[in-house]
Amino acid sequence: MNMKLHISALLGLCILAQTSCTKNFVAENTNPDAVSAPIPAYVFTKALYDGMGNASGTYGGSTMYLLQGTMQYTTSYNDVAGFGSKYVAAQVQQTFGAFNAAYPDEINELGIVIKAVKSDPAKVNMLASARIWRVFCFSRLTDLYGDIPYSQAGLGYDSSLFTPAYDAQQAIYANMLSELDAAAQSLDASKPTFGSADLIYNGNTAQWKKFAYSLMLRLAMRMTKVDIALAQSWATKAITGGVITQDADIAKMPYLAAGQVINQNPMAYNLWNSDYIAQDGNSNAEGGKYQDVWINYLQSTNDPRLPIISVVYTSPGVTDTSVAIQKGMPANIQYTKPANFVTFSEPNPKTVLKLSSNQLVFSAAESYFLLTEAALRGWYSGSTAAALYTLGVQAALRNWSIIAGADGTISPGAINAYVSANPLNTAGTFDAQMQQVYTQFWVSIFPDATEAYSSYRRTGYPALVGNNYTGNATGGKIFRRCLYPVTEQSLNGANLKAAIARQGADDLMTHIWWDK
Repeated sequence: MNMKLHISALLGLCILAQTSCTKNFVAENTNPDAVSAPIPAYVFTKALYDGMGNASGTYGGSTMYLLQGTMQYTTSYNDVAGFGSKYVAAQVQQTFGAFNAAYPDEINELGIVIKAVKSDPAKVNMLASARIWRVFCFSRLTDLYGDIPYSQAGLGYDSSLFTPAYDAQQAIYANMLSELDAAAQSLDASKPTFGSADLIYNGNTAQWKKFAYSLMLRLAMRMTKVDIALAQSWATKAITGGVITQDADIAKMPYLAAGQVINQNPMAYNLWNSDYIAQDGNSNAEGGKYQDVWINYLQSTNDPRLPIISVVYTSPGVTDTSVAIQKGMPANIQYTKPANFVTFSEPNPKTVLKLSSNQLVFSAAESYFLLTEAALRGWYSGSTAAALYTLGVQAALRNWSIIAGADGTISPGAINAYVSANPLNTAGTFDAQMQQVYTQFWVSIFPDATEAYSSYRRTGYPALVGNNYTGNATGGKIFRRCLYPVTEQSLNGANLKAAIARQGADDLMTHIWWDK
């Protein structure tokens, strides 16, 4: 009897416990600070940060270091940090970074934004901005790797598609150009925008349209070696649509000097904290300095940007920007820190390493250089190639005041003197003028080595000579693409094999579609 009462009591307690556990269960186990659905504006802001962070290499591993060295802006005596200028075979995994970072970050984030706004006609501007930014992000990615997951990318979270097919780069370009065209035409100034969540244009639809057509012009010119007729058609459409030609319309990302790391200029942050934080010119953790090719060129043309971007440390914390003492380090230094390491030039903390500096996404200078080429090809008659080239050089020299403020400002007199001393040689051949335009572009786009790398592969300019460093992976040649991550072999093997069969070996010297 006592046993029965004991069991009954236990059952009663269990029932009471079950009742109290289920009562208010949902309320008590729901985070009051969480949201049940993503807020598109917040996710779009994050996608802007991640898109620029991965483009410059901060979140995308060592891509920025790699390409700044490859474009011979920088180098290092350290073989690991110096991979980009030395192509050391043991360090090829550094080329995986941008691929690994982009898909879980900005590509996935933009998919979330687009899904959230695409069905609401009132949110057409939000959709258009997300589509345009998605093209920017994908264009940087495909230009590094060639064929990549595109049409099925970012569908793991949305549709449980975890093994996306790789699209051919030719098809990717066709779709990106169509996306830019459709997005630009859909923008409507009378409808809502992302407003302050849009860090680039604060919701200005007219400026987003100019950015879309400027990207269209960039991508159109990429195709000049593989489909000249299509390149002309899209370039003409972009120019007619209206590209960025005024400083006020430049696409740029603003940053802060303090706060969370994501709010600071990602390129400056990476350079500063990885190599130059000691501020003594000697204790550089990664052994980085400007490369002699870069400094020598700026000195040979009396470029007023040299003292803006470059310093030599005369003592800890004390820099000298005098042009005469600037000196680049050779890229073929093997293993050992040179005894005169402190005498070599490195990035200026007040400009290139400024955490609150603006990062340029697309500038008027780039538009003018592309328009110069269009004029040389007979695709644009709105001005002469010489006049457009001059406008491009002037705009490029002004860019540093937009990037770094007063410490980056070059006086009008210095700008005019440089322009007068470096006019376009209109008596030269088409190739000679192309060399002048895109060597100047190489100077103007710094520190955006990603875009310099694409321009170099398409045009061949500037005429850089590869570094035949001991143990390099390319036979001393500048590599033509980045490698797919090794993890793709196990995670998405069948689709990776199909891409390689179509494009060519997963090799640093395999040319992507438009690089013929």
